[in-house]
Amino acid sequence: MQSDIRVREAEVSFADEVLRTPLKFGSGVVRAVTSMTARVVAENGAGGVAEGFGNILLSDMWGFPSAVLSHEERDAAMREVGQRFAARVAEATDAGHPIDLFLEAKQELGGIAEGACEELGLVEPMPILGALVCASPVDAALHDAFGQVNSVSSYDTYGPEFMAHDLSRYLGPEFAGKYLRDYLKPAFEPTMPIFHLVGGMDKLTRAEVTADDPQDGLPVSLEEWIERDGLTCFKVKLRGTDIEWDVQRTVEVADVVAHTHSKLGLTTGFWLSTDSNELNESPETVVEYLRELAAASPLAYRALIYVEQPTERNLSGHCFDMRPVAALKPVLADEGVTDLEKLKLAKELGWSGVGLKVCKCHSSSLLYVAWAKANGMVLSVQDLTNPGLSLVHSAGFAARVDTLMGFEYNSRQYLPHSAPDVREKHRPLFEVKDGRVSTETIGEVGLGY
Repeated sequence: MQSDIRVREAEVSFADEVLRTPLKFGSGVVRAVTSMTARVVAENGAGGVAEGFGNILLSDMWGFPSAVLSHEERDAAMREVGQRFAARVAEATDAGHPIDLFLEAKQELGGIAEGACEELGLVEPMPILGALVCASPVDAALHDAFGQVNSVSSYDTYGPEFMAHDLSRYLGPEFAGKYLRDYLKPAFEPTMPIFHLVGGMDKLTRAEVTADDPQDGLPVSLEEWIERDGLTCFKVKLRGTDIEWDVQRTVEVADVVAHTHSKLGLTTGFWLSTDSNELNESPETVVEYLRELAAASPLAYRALIYVEQPTERNLSGHCFDMRPVAALKPVLADEGVTDLEKLKLAKELGWSGVGLKVCKCHSSSLLYVAWAKANGMVLSVQDLTNPGLSLVHSAGFAARVDTLMGFEYNSRQYLPHSAPDVREKHRPLFEVKDGRVSTETIGEVGLGY
């Protein structure tokens, strides 16, 4: 196909990001993180040349957790893997659609990560999830460049006009004659609700704010954020190891939201999700949390629309039966899904759906959408505190996918001053009104940056 691309250049660059306030999740606290940007130059069969971009935060605490290696060691390894994966993509000689180019290179990603860790002398290997984070900006840049060089939205290139293969090549014979576009919305949703993150260290009321908190004119407490942005969707970080604390925290969040909504005259209601970052030791403890929450606060329980990855990411480690949890509330796998086989396993184990993140790679996430929808699973779109280009990417992706509700957007809390040029260009996307953002500035070419 003339639309197929060959990669002429692929490179990555890095920048240091310092969070406005610490982000507590799971057993760790994030205060600083590396931002990686990928640039790909591609040429199509008609001789057109264009460049594409991708960006993500290299969140080692999420993608490469370790009790042995320091943040600096893991960060160095993730930077190295990003550079090596970009070099691998640049060395490819075949032309193709970004899905095919990425999946071919992805076969070597595990080896690339292993080689990088060995060369740096690390005593612990990088898990595939961490390697996917490193590869994701390059994958995004491939899709962006493909749309740019062919003067079309990347989301409009997932049908037979641009793809040489239908989904049976990637997902099996039952998908013969089907294409990714069959599982996506035909246009961007004009507005979407955003999920506001309530971290484990976040303050809930104005009364809790002290002189030690940021004095930059932005809200600090949950109450103040609601007053400013009219928020209706909230993701609550839990401990997982302390059911009493988790129930109390969820109830407190719900009470603050309800009180602030009443004070503001908001009558639309609100929605919650929870995330213990895999620290629940079993599904039984999740069921206990849900039952105690229902007893403590029917309001909070009704507002809870899903539970995210409460047990360990190694789905085959215990093969937990998640059906008792799913019988009460939808339970979505996140870190546990790193390839199609893990998604299929999640379905077998009774998980209700999957949390999509562009940091787990655009190409892979598109395939998860198709398989999950065809198999009756629900979807959500989350982030890694995506700022700048990665926020535009994540929002555009969410606007084309049928999710439970909106998408997660918490860089406005923790990295509000990052990428000022992108924020200015996409002001309606970065300004929350009535709990929603507008996608009107996401362009009609490439990934819409």
